Amino acid sequence: MSERYDVIVAGLGGMGSSAAYALARRGRRVLGIEQFTPAHALGSSHGATRVVRKAYFEKPDYVPLLVWSYQLWDELSAAAGSQLFTRCGALMMGPPDSEVVAGTLASARHWSLPHEVLDPAALRARYPQFELPAGQLAVFEADAGFALPEATVAANLELAAAAGAELRFSTVVEQLELGPDGVHLVAGGEELQADRVVIATGAWAGRLGGLDDFPITVQRQTVHWFRPLTSVADYAPEKFPVYMWSHPVAPGEPRMELYGFPYQPGDDGVKAALYHDWLETDVDPDTLRRTVSEPEYRTVRQLLARSLPGLAGDCVASSVCMYPGTPDDDFLLGIHPDSAGRVVLAMGFSGHGFKFVPVVGEIVADLVVDGTTRHDIGFLSPERYAVRR
Repeated sequence: MSERYDVIVAGLGGMGSSAAYALARRGRRVLGIEQFTPAHALGSSHGATRVVRKAYFEKPDYVPLLVWSYQLWDELSAAAGSQLFTRCGALMMGPPDSEVVAGTLASARHWSLPHEVLDPAALRARYPQFELPAGQLAVFEADAGFALPEATVAANLELAAAAGAELRFSTVVEQLELGPDGVHLVAGGEELQADRVVIATGAWAGRLGGLDDFPITVQRQTVHWFRPLTSVADYAPEKFPVYMWSHPVAPGEPRMELYGFPYQPGDDGVKAALYHDWLETDVDPDTLRRTVSEPEYRTVRQLLARSLPGLAGDCVASSVCMYPGTPDDDFLLGIHPDSAGRVVLAMGFSGHGFKFVPVVGEIVADLVVDGTTRHDIGFLSPERYAVRR
């Protein structure tokens, strides 16, 4: 007879590890399955740092989730005994009508979030590392900052195991089927059963039956570390915030949004990248090119030369990750509409999801245990893409 669990979580990256922890805390018999090793660097939950912010330029609907996520970040850090989220402030910069600036201001004003608007002179007085051109603005959010993805995943896994979850690594989920008495899986050649299953397989979301009905495409993303021309101390978190900078482009050209982080102890350089670098936008996660060529970091260094000139030194390291996204750039978070409540989807986090890790874990646990959640996630419902059979 195959082994049976209350819930199986497929995928133990950012979202899956958080869900496994939240479910184990609620006393469920949880099995978590991951095809790679713990806190690996082959998906979307690595790269040393992730931006955390509330004034969300992408869509104001996300802000209530972020307000709650902030509280859960602090609780997770306390439970882990390690600071997983550092508040160093964030700058959203660009022309006043750019999505980054206008959208940030719209969210901040709609939800009465504390913020400041800085012109080039005010920004230079506070953060002389930046050279903001005349006519552009910076929106500063003091309680924004960065999270540590690998440490966060590792903490969630350790806490989930301590709460009773069984975790299996280097194990591939090969098959998933709904049966009359639950969900049947084959993983690592073993038959498994559960009352419910959570799909949090990131870029591999389409590998399981029926999930290829949801339009998730995978973009290859590169990030880079540059050796400062000045002291790394000038880019420490107490002197330098996270930032995103919308640079004007010619009509018809892809958006060009430079983003980066403060210096992290132990790194050879300071991290910077283009948000959606647009070079490879429909990739296979199993055949992804994981090497980075000189042209891929050259554009970033050219932007740094005119925007943050002290950071335009040699590129000393690069990394590759994936953005599994939807056509509307919103998450797929909710109960699979054709699963009779047995399959919860946590997919398509589109390169802007890691800041939601703690609250997504809570929401997934709500949906598994209660079939509903108090959080407003209607705009993220898988129903919007469902293909009825």
